[in-house]
Amino acid sequence: MAREDSADRHVARWRNHWIDVPFDDKIEAAVVRIGLLKRYLGNVTKAAVAENGLQDFEYDTLHTLMIRDTPGQASPTALADDMGVSAAGMTGRLDGLEKAGYVQRVPGVEDRRRVHVEITKEGAAIWRKAMRLRAAAEEAMVGVLSPREQATLNRLLKKMMLYVEDDDQRARTTRPSSHTGPSDS
Repeated sequence: MAREDSADRHVARWRNHWIDVPFDDKIEAAVVRIGLLKRYLGNVTKAAVAENGLQDFEYDTLHTLMIRDTPGQASPTALADDMGVSAAGMTGRLDGLEKAGYVQRVPGVEDRRRVHVEITKEGAAIWRKAMRLRAAAEEAMVGVLSPREQATLNRLLKKMMLYVEDDDQRARTTRPSSHTGPSDS
């Protein structure tokens, strides 16, 4: 008999509770496993962040800054947009990161009224330490699969991602506009 995981136990526990709702064991198990793996990876990141003395939002900000097309540089507005954070929220984050010595605000070259955020050597170093811990856990988890299984997993996950991305795109293009017509003023 194959070893059970928590998704198997979840499906067995709930199978007979959904009498009037279509319930496919394989679909439920896959979705539960995806959710549990996401939670595991979130916990791994939290542990790596905490081990390096960072808070989640500090790591997220440094990470977002480092994975940009212009690594380690952004305007506060672009960084806030990338993270889905308000301008005020980003200001607070940057204030703390700047005080810790992880980022610096510098005037723009073309327009000194504009400010750019740049990661410092210390900020890049602490981000890399957390990334190494996170990467080791990710590699160990995915490493239980053979290279062929990893390729198959990636192919299947990509197929699911493309469906979700296409569905998101369809939703954005078919969503009714909130604009109802010319203003009465």
